[in-house]
Amino acid sequence: MNTPSLDWSLPYASNRSAVMGRNVVSTSQPLAAQAGLRMLLAGGNAVDAAIAAAMALTVVEPTGCGLGSDGFAIVWDGKELHGLNASGRSPAAWTPEYFEKLGGIPETGWNAVTVPGAVSAWVALSKRLGKLPFAQLAQPAIDYARNGFPVSPTIARLWALGAAKLGTQPGFAECFMPNGRVPQAGEIFRSDAHARTLELIAETEGEAFYRGVIAERIAAHAQANGGAMTMADLAAHQADWVGTIQQRFGDSVVHEIPPNGQGIAALMALGMLDAHGIGAHPVDDVETVHASIEAMKLAFADLHQYNADIDAMPVKPNALLHPDYLRSRAALIDTTRAGDPSYGAPRPGGTVYMAAADASGMMVSFIQSNYMGFGSGVVVPGTGISLQNRGHGFNLVPGHANQVAPRKRPSHTIIPAFAMHADGTPQMAFGVMGGPMQSQGHTQMALRVLRYGQNPQAAADAPRWRVTGGMGVAVEPGFDPAVVAALRARGHEVTVEEGNGVFAFGGAQLVLKNGNSYIAGSDPRKDGHAVAF
Repeated sequence: MNTPSLDWSLPYASNRSAVMGRNVVSTSQPLAAQAGLRMLLAGGNAVDAAIAAAMALTVVEPTGCGLGSDGFAIVWDGKELHGLNASGRSPAAWTPEYFEKLGGIPETGWNAVTVPGAVSAWVALSKRLGKLPFAQLAQPAIDYARNGFPVSPTIARLWALGAAKLGTQPGFAECFMPNGRVPQAGEIFRSDAHARTLELIAETEGEAFYRGVIAERIAAHAQANGGAMTMADLAAHQADWVGTIQQRFGDSVVHEIPPNGQGIAALMALGMLDAHGIGAHPVDDVETVHASIEAMKLAFADLHQYNADIDAMPVKPNALLHPDYLRSRAALIDTTRAGDPSYGAPRPGGTVYMAAADASGMMVSFIQSNYMGFGSGVVVPGTGISLQNRGHGFNLVPGHANQVAPRKRPSHTIIPAFAMHADGTPQMAFGVMGGPMQSQGHTQMALRVLRYGQNPQAAADAPRWRVTGGMGVAVEPGFDPAVVAALRARGHEVTVEEGNGVFAFGGAQLVLKNGNSYIAGSDPRKDGHAVAF
C-alpha cells in the first residue's frame, strides 16, 4: 500500500531528509546500521540485519545496551506478526524479605540485576526467522570490539556521565575506563574481552551464556559481590513468543508486546485519543498537545497500578483495552484544564532501538536495553558483559502486581512497536528509546505519522513532550513558546528542559512501508542513522 498523502515537509530544526530504499536499517548508531546492512548485502533478511545491528550496538553504544541487556521484538515475516519477550526474570532468592534486609531495591550493583535476556532474543529470532548462520551475524560486532571503533561525541558524553555514577561498581572501570579514564570523542576504543565473549556466544548459539562457561563466570561474580544470581537462574531463562496486543487507531492498528512491557500504556492513550476525536486541530496545536498529555496521564495512572509480569496481573490487558473502558477514561479529559488522574477500575476481562525491513516484505521492530544507561554498573571481569538493572523496576508494596518475587519479570520500560493497516497489511515498525518516555514517544510517533501523515523523519525531528508526574510536563526547547504558554494557562506545570533531549526525550527510529519500498526516519538527538539500498 502506497502513502500518497504523506507530508514530505521538514518543519522542525534538524531538517534531515528521510532515507528510502527497498532494504533499510535504522538504528541509533551508524556503525550498527552498517553492520545490519552488511547482512542484507550478504543475502540475509531483515531479522539477520536486526540481530547483527543489535550485537554491534553492545559494542559501539555501551551507554545504552550491552551483552547483559534485555530485549523485545515484533516481526512481520511477510504473512503474520510475531511478538518476542526476551526480558529476564528475578533470581529465585529474591523475595520482599530479601530486599527489606537491604533497605529497598537498589539502582546499582548485583541486587539490581535480573537474568539478562538479549542474547536469548538474538538466538530465538535467528532460529525461527533468520536466514544466515548465527555466527556470521556476530562478525561485525566482533570486528568492532577487537579492532576498535571511534567513539562518537554523543556517546562519549553519555560514557563520562555513566562513569561518574558507576565507576566504582564491580568490574566497571576495568572494562570501560582503560588507563583510568573514559574514552574521549574520536578516540578508538577496543575490548578484546567483549570480542571473545561474542565469539563464544556465536559458536554455541547462546548456550555458553546461559548454561556454559560464561554462565559460570556470571554466577561466580554475583556470589563474590553479594548477588543472588545462580547458574540455575541463568539456565532457567527462556525467551517467549507471546504475540502482540493491539489497538485500532483511525485506519491503522497499533501493536505492542503484552505486559510486562509498558506498551499497553501507548495503546490505551491512543484508544482514548480516538474516542476523544483527536485530529480536528493541527498536530502542534495546543488542543492536540493538551489532549495527548491528558490521555497519557490517564494511561500511566493505570500502568503504574496494574502493569507487571502478566501472570501476576489481577487486571488483564483485554480489560484495560476494552473500548467501553477507554471511552470512559477519555471522558475524563477536560479540554480546558490539566488533570491529575488516579487509576481506573476496569472490569476483569540509557536503551537502543532499531528497525529493519527487506525487499521480501519482512519488517522488524527490535529493542534492547540496560535500563539506566550502563545499567547496574556491574561488569563481569574479562568478559565485557555489562549487566542491566531491571530489578529496580520491581516494588515492595504488599499485594501490588509488580511486587518483587522469585523468578518473576518486572514491569519493563523497553518496548518495540508496529503498525498495521486496517486491511491486515504491514505499515510501520517504530520505537522511541528512553525509559518511561517510550510509551509516550510511541503515542506521539503514531499520532504524527498515522493520524497526521507526517513523514518519518519529520516525526522523529519534532520536539517532544513528557509527563513527569502530577501536573508536571517537560518539553524540548524547540516547542512553540505560544503552546507552552497556553499549556501553562490550563494548569500544566511546564518545564523546558534545555540541552537534555538525549537523556529525557529519547531517540526515535521509524521505517514506514511505501508500496515495494520503505521510508526511514532516524533521530538526530542521538547518533541515529538509516542506511538503505
